[in-house]
Amino acid sequence: MKLLTVFLFLLTSNLPTWLGDFNKAQTEAAAAHKLILINFSGSDWCGPCIRLRKEILESEKFNDFAIDHLVLVRADFPRQKKNQLSKEQVKLNETLADKYNPDGKFPFTLLVDERGKVLKEWDGYPDETADQFINQIKPFANASH
Repeated sequence: MKLLTVFLFLLTSNLPTWLGDFNKAQTEAAAAHKLILINFSGSDWCGPCIRLRKEILESEKFNDFAIDHLVLVRADFPRQKKNQLSKEQVKLNETLADKYNPDGKFPFTLLVDERGKVLKEWDGYPDETADQFINQIKPFANASH
C-alpha cells in the first residue's frame, strides 16, 4: 500500500496546480518569473471548455511545459447544483471575469504577465494540438526569463 501511495504521489507531483485566486497567482508568477495562463470555463455545461481541458490543458505535453513556465488560473462557472463553488470562489471568479472577460465568453483563455497585462488571448476552442498551443506561448515565456 505504501508503494502505491508513493507511486501515485510521483505520478501526480509533476502536474501543475490550477489556482483559483488571481492575486496569489500574480505573487507566485512574480517570485518565479513566470507568466499566468487564465482559463475561463464552464466545466459542466460548455462542450468546447471540456474539450479544451481534456485535449490541451490536461495533456502531458502542456503540463510538462506549464510546470516550468506558467502559473495557471481557472475561473470556472459551473451550472449544475452538485458542482457549485464556494461563495468566496464565485466572488473571485466574478471579479476576474469583470476585469478580463466582461462579455462572458466560454472558453476564453488569456496569457498575462505578472502585472496582469494581456499578452495573448484565445477566444473559444483553439483548433490546434497541444504542441501548437504551447508554441504560441513559448515566445512570451522565453522573453520573460
